[in-house]
Amino acid sequence: MTRLILILGDQLTPSLSSLCAADPASDIVLMAEVAAETTYIRHHKKKIALVLSAMRHFAAELRTLGWKVDYVRLDDPDNTGSLRGEAHRAMARYGASSILATEPGEWRLMEEMSAWAELLPDTRFLADRHGFVRWAEARKSLRMEHFYRLMRRKTGLLMDGEQPAGGQWNFDHDNRAPPPGALGLPQPARFAPDAITRDVLDLVARRFPDHFGDLEPFWFATTRSGARAAFDHFLRHGLRDFGRYQDAMLSGHRFLCHAVVSIYLNLGLLDPLEMCRAVEEEWRAGRVPLNSAEGFIRQIIGWREFVRGIYWWQGPDYARVNALDARRPLPWFYWSGETPMACLRACIAQTREEAYAHHIQRLMVTGTFALLAGVDPHALHEWYLAVYADAFEWVELPNTIGMSQFADGGLLASKPYAASGAYIQRMSDYCGTCAYNVKARVGPQACPFNFLYWRFIATHAATLRSNGRMAQMVRVWDKFPPDHRRELLDQADAFLAGPALAPAP
Repeated sequence: MTRLILILGDQLTPSLSSLCAADPASDIVLMAEVAAETTYIRHHKKKIALVLSAMRHFAAELRTLGWKVDYVRLDDPDNTGSLRGEAHRAMARYGASSILATEPGEWRLMEEMSAWAELLPDTRFLADRHGFVRWAEARKSLRMEHFYRLMRRKTGLLMDGEQPAGGQWNFDHDNRAPPPGALGLPQPARFAPDAITRDVLDLVARRFPDHFGDLEPFWFATTRSGARAAFDHFLRHGLRDFGRYQDAMLSGHRFLCHAVVSIYLNLGLLDPLEMCRAVEEEWRAGRVPLNSAEGFIRQIIGWREFVRGIYWWQGPDYARVNALDARRPLPWFYWSGETPMACLRACIAQTREEAYAHHIQRLMVTGTFALLAGVDPHALHEWYLAVYADAFEWVELPNTIGMSQFADGGLLASKPYAASGAYIQRMSDYCGTCAYNVKARVGPQACPFNFLYWRFIATHAATLRSNGRMAQMVRVWDKFPPDHRRELLDQADAFLAGPALAPAP
């Protein structure tokens, strides 16, 4: 009997578990571009184009491998607009007996698809999600570092026998250099749109004109060979200094030494273990320093796998946790970029134009401001999910709710990532062109990060006193003269109530 093998837009991997369990002689692959997946969140135009073009290229790849692929385009007049509708329509076309699929990466789809498809585990990850739950529930507290060491031993990456290469597990202290001059920094690999991609760009321009972001220039790879070329480019040109400058930010150089390959990895066009082994080989061959190799590998087998485990362990209610009781609507400038704060203006403009910003721009600029301002973490989560091309809920949600906003009360992160303007000044060149004075705490030119930081400390002092990494800052607040404390709080309250934080009209 014929079965349908349903493949989703972030499952573009020939070794997908559902394909391995299928027979190309009798089973039919179904891929469908559906309106529901493009609009349940108003995704960035570049993100929609990337996914649709990559899907079309993957369908062509599968056909060369001998699969019969039924591909439904978004503008097909008979398209029902939903995965379920297209699956049932295809079953009727072929008289299929059942639908087989690899587990989706989001609770939303898991709950929907489990009612009408047989779901197989997603074996593209290095940690089984059920095994992660057993590991997590056996521990008194969770820290990524403990999980990361487990994954290093499991994979053998950067191990010398039973010991970590270089005598230590983590070289993060070597990876916090301030920004260098832009001269000589690499650019990520760029790819001219082919005919398939150009057709998709025309479609997205017609169908989603009001979605956030610039559609062109479009330079992402949309094929497996292109994704591999982009990663090889990073190995040759970016990896050497990736570690040292991975936390730095430059207004005139948006990418520094970052790989910009998470978009391909999260679509399934790259294999995480193959990537990490290639990075390890660069270090063992003496071409890159250990801190850069270790920093990259930690992001893949440590942080990426860890947040996925948290996502599936905590369940769909995790999206609504709000331990700090933050209720403010997302400010409109997150969409418009219209703010005198140079750091936020630069990061949002980059996000609008590129559908990309690196992890420090997300965590310590847009994320930290939202934390200090008391923005509803669920509203911020939906913004991140919409605006970044590499954002899929399993990876984005824990990073936002747990890491960036501390909304889970410390389940994922050991402290709130609150910081004043001094951090941004140290790690970027944004402050030099800002309308505000990063050194001023109060007054008309005071950097909003400064007075909002102290308001955050004061507001949550009862919670932060018991946090070993934040208690010292509460003690500093306590030592401020009462008049200075009042001045800081009054300016913060006036700013939060003013037009700068107006929500969407």
